[in-house]
Amino acid sequence: MKLIHGLALAGLLAVLSVSLAERMGGLVSPLIFAILFGLAVGNLLPVITQGKWHAGLEFCKKRLLRIGVAFYGINITLQQIADVGAGALLVDVLMLSSTLLLAWWLGRRWLGLDGPTALLVGAGSAICGAAAVLATEPVVRARPQQTAMAVGTVVVFGTLAMVIYPLLYPLLGLSPQAMGIYTGATVHEVAQVVAAGSAMGDDVAQVAVISKLTRVLMLAPVLVLLGWWLSRREPDRTASRAPLPWFAFGFVAVVIANSLLPLPAGLVEQVRHIDTWALTMAMAALGTSTQLGALRAVGINPLLLAGMLFVHLCLGGLLVTHMVSA
Repeated sequence: MKLIHGLALAGLLAVLSVSLAERMGGLVSPLIFAILFGLAVGNLLPVITQGKWHAGLEFCKKRLLRIGVAFYGINITLQQIADVGAGALLVDVLMLSSTLLLAWWLGRRWLGLDGPTALLVGAGSAICGAAAVLATEPVVRARPQQTAMAVGTVVVFGTLAMVIYPLLYPLLGLSPQAMGIYTGATVHEVAQVVAAGSAMGDDVAQVAVISKLTRVLMLAPVLVLLGWWLSRREPDRTASRAPLPWFAFGFVAVVIANSLLPLPAGLVEQVRHIDTWALTMAMAALGTSTQLGALRAVGINPLLLAGMLFVHLCLGGLLVTHMVSA
């Protein structure tokens, strides 16, 4: 019973977010609206996130978040990945790994960011936007304001990519297959990939979505490697925060089950629907605990880092795609 008030608040914000996303034709992820609504509630009515509300909101930010990330694998099958071929996989791997490494180097060495902020911005740019930021948050022990700032960078530059890519398509000299691979390997959110791909034609959109989902599948190994690497860098990390996140293994297990078992299409769709609600509630709860004053304290450097990574994704991704497609 102590969870009911916080769950109800997160659920209400999720209803508003999902409804607004549906009204916009799915062009914007409900996760984005959820953190904005959460920020509004948490800053206008800070008392509502305390007392009887606190336990339920904490449950959403931690337990429900991890469950949602694990079941996010229902969106992917191994067959989809095989369909786009080795070329798309190579572009995905190169862009993901280079973006994460660049985020750490630029963020820490050039911009003076703390480790969690640099890694969260890097994960959001390199893997799958807001969902990747949420999944990475517990591994790097980020604070709510760091996570919210990283999600904000996904909104800014993912939306920019969604607008720019269709305009550039006629000028890039890429085939529909290659443009789909390029889009899926470099645009932040799945919803943004769908929107950009659809604006360029169904043949581009289909390849772009599969390329993007292949990139999403890499979330699990990235989290595992990141946890291991951080445990080596920080020997004082306590046993209470395991370096190998269980939800990453759950993510892989769901992908394998969705690929190999004869799951009814209705069941898969239902799980996908419920998972969207779980992640949206988690994002709303995160927003309620983020104060705008704390976001200002983080500064403009995370946005600068995200901008540099955006340039790398656009130009580096185009170069790699041309090389692989040649």
